[in-house]
Amino acid sequence: MLHKTSEAAKRLGSDRDGVASFEYVVVAACIITVVSLVFSTGGPLQTALFGAINAIGAALTTVGT
Repeated sequence: MLHKTSEAAKRLGSDRDGVASFEYVVVAACIITVVSLVFSTGGPLQTALFGAINAIGAALTTVGT
């Protein structure tokens, strides 16, 4: 079992496609982190959207009276 694992690690170390796929995993993890921070509860995007919706609602209320 250990021999198979070490052989796989050696192949991955010499395989350039493995490096590229690992880079894609790192980039994907960064993107997921940024998106989850932006769209999280109380995040900046949510706060901006709620503020805009409330402003539009207030404007529509004053126009309707």
